[in-house]
Amino acid sequence: QLGLSLILIISTLTGCQSLTSSAEAPVINNDENVLNVFNWSEYLPESLIKEFEEKYKIKVNYLTYSSNEEMLAKIMAGDDIFDISVASDYMVEVMRKQKLMEEINMSNVPNFKNIGDEFKNLSFDPGNKYSVPYMWGTGVIAVNISKVSGVNITSYGDLWDSKFKNSLVVLDDERAIIGIALKKLGYSINETDPAKLEQARAELLKLKPNIKSFNSDSPKAELLSGGVTAGYMWGAEAARAGNENKAIKTFFPKEGMYIWQDNFVIPKGALHKENAELFINFLLDPKVSAEISKEFPYANPNLAAHQYIEKGILNNPAVYPTESELKIGERLEDIGDATKLYDKIWVEFRGK
Repeated sequence: QLGLSLILIISTLTGCQSLTSSAEAPVINNDENVLNVFNWSEYLPESLIKEFEEKYKIKVNYLTYSSNEEMLAKIMAGDDIFDISVASDYMVEVMRKQKLMEEINMSNVPNFKNIGDEFKNLSFDPGNKYSVPYMWGTGVIAVNISKVSGVNITSYGDLWDSKFKNSLVVLDDERAIIGIALKKLGYSINETDPAKLEQARAELLKLKPNIKSFNSDSPKAELLSGGVTAGYMWGAEAARAGNENKAIKTFFPKEGMYIWQDNFVIPKGALHKENAELFINFLLDPKVSAEISKEFPYANPNLAAHQYIEKGILNNPAVYPTESELKIGERLEDIGDATKLYDKIWVEFRGK
């Protein structure tokens, strides 16, 4: 069960204005030379979309979303039919259980061989029947140390410090933010105990005065503009901010980071499935994949692409954390009926 609040989200997102497209609505198009893509914001260079269009004479309609939950709600609503989307590990599991994906014909994706074995055949999709790894990363804390004195971030709990009042940007992501409250309390980010989730809810309400904005699309922009002092964001965003302003430093909480892996999936009922598989294979070409990392430096599971990726990216711990950091990290999982409790906490927290 995905929860009553998800039904409410679906009805809200049906007319969502945050979605953008490279083409006029409607997205649905039965033309064989079309591909309807649904992806995160700031995650795929426009130049590569144009290169694919020119190479294969296939028109790409490109829409974006800001969270896994938004993506899921849009697909479940069924107003638009997408040929390809990107889902994080736990969301692949949710979609698999809900039968919301088509099986991928891997004979059409020979570049799948370029993906490292450690990113394949994971618990959320045994055998990779429904998903192909795209990028991976972590959630980290980034601070402009020139704007706040005595910074020594060691724990998620440091974000609750009053010196960060009205000066934090955090991900607009239900599981990630409830997750940091759970980690602060010493619990798993996949906690399902109602009593422990109630404690997390109380902690989040204490954190709210410190939060200036929720932003999953480009939190680094707020950090670079000086609008905020610190933030909880994706590692690649922290890395990009740090490259532009050396005063912005990345910190790894002692409780362990949230580790995620995003994956290509083909939603159920896709009208251009072979085009989607062609697109996936194109993006898994080592040089093409390296171009994605150059513009959006998330950690890349395409090991064949690493020879074309700048050493400055590969050696940046905000992008590729050390083994010791990864060892204490944790991945999100499908939490089943507890989703309703998470949804309830998130709706209350975001609404206050």
